[in-house]
Amino acid sequence: MSNRALVTGASSGIGAAFARLLAVRGTDLVIVARGRDGLENLAAELTSRHRVKVDVVPADLTNEADLKRVEDLLADPANNIDLLVNNAGYGSYGAFAELDIDAEAGQVDLNIRALVRLSHAALGPMLSRNSGAIINISSTAGAQPMAYSAVYAASKAFVTSFTHALTEELRGTGIQMLAVLPGFTRTEFHERATDTKGDLPSIAWMDPEDVARIALTQLDRGRHTVIPGALNQVIVASATVTPPSISRRMSAFVSKKFT
Repeated sequence: MSNRALVTGASSGIGAAFARLLAVRGTDLVIVARGRDGLENLAAELTSRHRVKVDVVPADLTNEADLKRVEDLLADPANNIDLLVNNAGYGSYGAFAELDIDAEAGQVDLNIRALVRLSHAALGPMLSRNSGAIINISSTAGAQPMAYSAVYAASKAFVTSFTHALTEELRGTGIQMLAVLPGFTRTEFHERATDTKGDLPSIAWMDPEDVARIALTQLDRGRHTVIPGALNQVIVASATVTPPSISRRMSAFVSKKFT
């Protein structure tokens, strides 16, 4: 397992869960998110509980200068980053024509563009060492087109496809790719979406700690894709066999509850 990991979107949710679990394993960390306060609070927690070094890097990965700063950090072999967790991302609910286009384009910038650029930067030193791993956080939302969450679902479909393609390109290099497809997870993103809109049964929800734990376990086992939770596995499997005209309507029914 990694001796030094960089985690994006690390100040809360799944990203913070990854950071905590990696710290338990004795992994030094570089934690990246927009807000300095959240990162510094997490760093103080981890350094007080575990004998790990935690570097705080406040950065908005939709900002070109900030993204370049994190790219340079990953690309420098002296920084010894042997695990990258591409977790930063966001989504929205609503009819595409009625949503703010800058926010929708921002999803593409963060969920896709930043992930691609950071992955490329990390691979240089990893290939020179013939070792390393990249975990890309996708979503069950990417398993089918989703009306009322069109850009988010499409961006996550890209993440899954991109990760699978790199898995084959990197076969035999000692570098592992892992796509993680969580469903509804108790994070700030989903909590905002469901505070006042349609309730979901408790079985539909997972804790971010469970998602991160399952992902790291499957990385240890050499897996390339993981769908945490039995219900999420059924959802993704169903999407692959259901006619598109039906799966579109089913996903639209679910998404519309949050608009």
